[in-house]
Amino acid sequence: MNRRDFLKAASVISSGFLPVSTVFAAINGPTESIGPKKSFDYAWLKGLAKHLSQEDASPLESGLPKQLQDMSWDDYQAITFKPDHALWADEERSNVRAQLFHLGLYFKKPVRLYEIVDGQAKEIAYDPTMFDYGESDIDAGALPKDLGFAGFRLHHESDWKRDVASFLGASYFRAVSKSMQYGMSARGLAIDTGMPRPEEFPRFTRFWLERPDDDSDLVTVYALLESPSVTGAYRFGITAGDGVVMDVDAALYPRKPIERLGIAPLTSMYMVGENDRQAGWDWRPEIHDSDGLSMHTGDGKWLWRPIANPPRLRFNAYQDENPKGFGLIQRDRDFDHYQDDGVFYDQRPSAWIEPKTDWGAGSVQLVEIPTLDETFDNIVAFWNPKEAIEPGRELLYGYRIYWRERPPAETELARCVATRTGLGGVVGQKRDYFSWRFVVDFRGGPFPFNADQDIEVVPTIKNSTGRVEIVSARPLHAIQGYRAMFDVVPPDESTDHINLSLYLTVKGNDKPLTETWMYQWTPPPEDERELHNPGHL
Repeated sequence: MNRRDFLKAASVISSGFLPVSTVFAAINGPTESIGPKKSFDYAWLKGLAKHLSQEDASPLESGLPKQLQDMSWDDYQAITFKPDHALWADEERSNVRAQLFHLGLYFKKPVRLYEIVDGQAKEIAYDPTMFDYGESDIDAGALPKDLGFAGFRLHHESDWKRDVASFLGASYFRAVSKSMQYGMSARGLAIDTGMPRPEEFPRFTRFWLERPDDDSDLVTVYALLESPSVTGAYRFGITAGDGVVMDVDAALYPRKPIERLGIAPLTSMYMVGENDRQAGWDWRPEIHDSDGLSMHTGDGKWLWRPIANPPRLRFNAYQDENPKGFGLIQRDRDFDHYQDDGVFYDQRPSAWIEPKTDWGAGSVQLVEIPTLDETFDNIVAFWNPKEAIEPGRELLYGYRIYWRERPPAETELARCVATRTGLGGVVGQKRDYFSWRFVVDFRGGPFPFNADQDIEVVPTIKNSTGRVEIVSARPLHAIQGYRAMFDVVPPDESTDHINLSLYLTVKGNDKPLTETWMYQWTPPPEDERELHNPGHL
C-alpha cells in the first residue's frame, strides 16, 4: 500500500465518517489459543528484535483470500464484532477489554496476537465465528482458520461501547481525549519521511497483550516492529482517565544505515484554517485535526509553529538538545470556527510527546504535504537524532504520549491563540506593490497587561529575503490579550520560503511576554500577486 492509500484509510476512520463502535469487527473472548504457552518478558522481546536485525528482512506478503483483498468499503463496514466475547470480558474485575480487527480492504497484512497471563504468552487463534459478517458479500466459511488479524482496540469501563485506543495498519496507533473523539495518529517509527524517495513504513508484526490486574486501568502491550531497515521492541503502558496516557519504551536495532530516522512520530491533517485558505472551497471555515506544532526546548524556550496546507512539500528542522517535549496541538476549540457537526474537529485530541530521558542533540522535524482533501493526513512531526544511525547498534528511547485536549505542560507566558493572514497594505490607500499581512493573537500569561506599559513586537526574518513593515501591537480586549500585526514584502519574482518569527515584550526590555511564534510563508508567483485596488483609489 502506498502512503496515500494508507493515510486515506486511516483518516477516513479518524474523521468519524463511520461510527467508531460499528466500523470494525473484533475478536471476543473467551478466545482459543495456538500452540503451547511460553515465558515472555520485555528482555526476551528485545533479544528477539536484536536477533532478527542480524538476518535479512523477510517479505511481508499479505496472502489474503481474494474476497478480502477485493472487498468494498461497505462490505468491510458490515463486519461487526460480538461484544459479549471481548478479550477479558469474562473477568468480572477487569476495567479494560480488547477487541481485534478483521483483515480486509486496506488492511491486508496479518499481525500475530498473543495474550500474556502470569508471564506466560499464548497466541490467539483466529475463528470466523468471532465475527458477524452482516450483509457483506464475504463467505466466512471459505476463510482459512489461520487467517490472523489486522490489529486491536481497547475499551475502558467508563464506556464499553466506544474504544479509547486502537492499533491498526503498519505501526500506526491512535487514542482519544476526554471527548472520546479520535483524530490524529501516532506511529512506532518513521523512516525517510519527506525525502525525495519513497518513505519506508515499518510495521508492528506481532502484539502481546498482558491481562490487566483486577480493578486496574493500566494495560500493557508489547510489539515487535520490522522493516527492511530496522527491527524494534516496544512496550506500551496504556492508561485511560483524563484522556489516554501511553508510557512507551522502544529498543531499536538498525539493519542498515538510516538517513532520516523519526522517533515518536505524530501524523495529523491540516486542510483549511485561519492562516491558510488555499483549499478554502468547502462550506466549513476550518478543517484540521491540529493547528500547530508546540515545542518546549531543552533550554526552556516555548515555540509555537502554526501548520499549513502548503503549495508544495515543506520540510523544517528545529535544532535542539534534550527537548522537554513537543506535540501537534489543536488549540482552537471553538465549534463556531469549524461548524462541523459530523466529525467535530473542535473536539479532536492533541498529542504531546514527553521524553523520559535525555535524547541528546537532534531536531524536531516537521513535514507539511499539500492536500486537496481532508481524508489525507498531510502533517508529520518527529524527533530526529543528530547521531548517525548505523547497523549493529542498540538505540533506546523512552517517552510518554499524552492524548488530551491540552498538553500536560504549557508555558507561563502568553500563548498564541490565532494566526490570520491576508493581503497587506493600508486600508483606504492604493497599493503600489504586493505584501502579505500576518495577524497574531496572544492570550494568557501576563495579559491583560498594564495599559501604561509600551508593548512592542519583535519580528525577525530568518535565513530568508524580504522585508517587514507596518509593525504594530495593541490590546485585544475581546480575548483579554494582545494582537501583533505586520506585513511582509517578498523579493521580486522569488517564491522561496520566507521564515518568520516574533514575540512580544515591553519596549526597552528583551524579556519575552509571549512564547515565540514561528511561521514559514511561501510567496505566490509574481503573476499571481494581485493588488486588488478598488477603482476609486
